[in-house]
Amino acid sequence: MPCPTKRIHFGNLCFDITDEVYEPAEDSFLFAENLMVAAAESVLDLGTGCGVLAVLAAKRGGFVLATDINPFAVRCAKANARLNKVGEKIDFLQADLFTALNAGVGFDLVLFNAPYLPAEEDEAKSWIGRSWAGGKDGRQVVDLFISDVPACLKPKGKVLLMQSTLTGVKETIRGFVQQNFEAHIIAECKLPFFETLTLIEAKRPGNKEML
Repeated sequence: MPCPTKRIHFGNLCFDITDEVYEPAEDSFLFAENLMVAAAESVLDLGTGCGVLAVLAAKRGGFVLATDINPFAVRCAKANARLNKVGEKIDFLQADLFTALNAGVGFDLVLFNAPYLPAEEDEAKSWIGRSWAGGKDGRQVVDLFISDVPACLKPKGKVLLMQSTLTGVKETIRGFVQQNFEAHIIAECKLPFFETLTLIEAKRPGNKEML
C-alpha cells in the first residue's frame, strides 16, 4: 500500500487514507452514525473506499464483503481492517457493483454510499472521480444499483443507500417501489447551497426489524 497521506478518526477507530482513495466526508459520517448491524449478519459494502463502513459493520458483529472498483481503495480498506483488528471478518474484492458476485449469493444487508453527484463524463475518469461522479443527472450508478440489488439480497434483507437531493430522492424511492420494496429516508444532513444528504433504507414489504 502507498504511504498514507492522512489519518482520520471515527470514535475510537482510525483510518489511513492515500491520495488515490476518496476521503470520508459528511456523507460517510452520516452513514456511519446510522449504521446498525445485527450479530452474524452478512454485509455487502459496495464502494468501500477506505473501509469505514466495512470496519464498523465488522466491529458490530457482521461478516463483511467489501468491494470497490478502485484497486487502491481495496488495498487501503484492507490495511485499515488490519489496523482496526477486524481483518479476519472482512473479505475484499475489486469489482464494479455486483459484476464479480456469483449468482444466487444473498446478503442480509447491502450498504452503498453511491457516486451521486451530477458530473460530466470526463470527471469520472480518475479513481477519485469515480467515487463521486454519477453522470449528467447523478443517477447513472444509483439507477443501476436499484435495478440489480434485489438479486443480491436475502428475502428479509435490507438496503442502505446514501445519496443527495441533487440527484432526486423521490426518483430513488420510486425506483425501489418499482422493485417491490418499501423505502424511506432514515437520516438527513443539510449542506450549504441547497443540498441535503439522505440515507435511504429499502426492504421488502413485511420485513420486520429484528428485536
